[in-house]
Amino acid sequence: MIYNKFISLILFILVLAGNSLAQEVLPKTTAVEILLEHNYDIKIAKNNVELASNNARIMNSGYLPSVEAGAGSIITSGTSSVEYQDGRTQETSNAQTYSFSSSLGLNYTLFDGLGRKYNYSKQKENYTISELQMRRAVELSVLDLFRIYYDVARLTTNEINQRETMDISRRRLDRAKYGYEYGQSTQLDVLNAEVDYNTDSITYLNIILELQNVKRDINVLLGRDVNTLFVVDTSVVYEKVIILEDLMNDAMKNNVTLLLNQSFVQTSEYDININRSAKIPRLDLNASYRWSDRINDQTSLVTSQINYGPQAGLNLSWNIFDGGTTKTRTQNAKITRDNELINLEQYTKVLERNVNNAWSFYQNALFVLEAERKNLETNHYNFDRSVEQYQLGQITSIVFRQAQFNLLRANQNFNQAKYDAKIAELALLQLSGSLMYATF
Repeated sequence: MIYNKFISLILFILVLAGNSLAQEVLPKTTAVEILLEHNYDIKIAKNNVELASNNARIMNSGYLPSVEAGAGSIITSGTSSVEYQDGRTQETSNAQTYSFSSSLGLNYTLFDGLGRKYNYSKQKENYTISELQMRRAVELSVLDLFRIYYDVARLTTNEINQRETMDISRRRLDRAKYGYEYGQSTQLDVLNAEVDYNTDSITYLNIILELQNVKRDINVLLGRDVNTLFVVDTSVVYEKVIILEDLMNDAMKNNVTLLLNQSFVQTSEYDININRSAKIPRLDLNASYRWSDRINDQTSLVTSQINYGPQAGLNLSWNIFDGGTTKTRTQNAKITRDNELINLEQYTKVLERNVNNAWSFYQNALFVLEAERKNLETNHYNFDRSVEQYQLGQITSIVFRQAQFNLLRANQNFNQAKYDAKIAELALLQLSGSLMYATF
């Protein structure tokens, strides 16, 4: 009896705390919006896209010229000694010479064997890869979100069902106590009813604890305070029509991992061309405007000299042989390209298998859902009949308890099947590349 009172006290505190704290409703669409804005993996992926965008700009392509400006001055001081042909000598102490210069130069590569063209194309492809990687991070995060979200929904519904079961057990315990007082039941009936009520109470407490932990998981995924209180929408909406052939076609066109593999093949092609360009002659243009002024010491025949004006030149270079480095890099780039093609071919087969497996799992989940729905209806009917028979004294408390337990288990199984089917559907849509257009 003391243990029973302890359980009741804990339940009272939990219910009181739950009623006293306002909990926000977290709709599915709102959860997705918060995820896209605050999830840590998505934030990192967005930063990587920004980095790739910077690298893919024209300013990082090598197509623009470089302009340099410079200025300088030199002052020299020393002793000057001059000896003439007729034998005369002249020595000057502290002779100082001043030199001043400035320049503005332009350097531009007219042709580099198309290396910068392929490098620029590679940087743009890397930007595409970063966008695909961010899309994959978003899809996987959304899938993780709804795995946890529907787990919260399942536990929320189980908590309601368990609370109802606990209320039934409490009423049964009260009935047994009254029956014992009036000699209509035995003390064993009271003890059995008390044990069942305590068992249901412990189960209820465990569900509450698990529900709180899973809610913290969602808060971490959403990048907010882990103790933020909320309730979820427990309803489930399934896609109306899903056709395997359409899913497979969409997967071969839009699956994010497949698109990434295709981009990796393309970048490896660019690497081959970049290395090949090193074998082709390079032509550079140099142009500048220079000004200089030199003020000589008193021993010089020329007091000062000023030079200024433009100059330009072309420089042609050709790496005829570099010890085989370019050839080795090109060969390695080809091997890398071949490996990427193998990876692409392999993943295409893996994707086809995964879509078929996910489809089979989804169909099985739908079948289980319908089976559990019918099983729940049967157990509801059986429990209603058992309530009537128990009240009339036609069945024992043990038989009634079994009917009660069967109904609870049927409710839990149906809830599990309901959310499992939705998660299987979302996983299937993620493989086809259409997760973000799904009905959540």
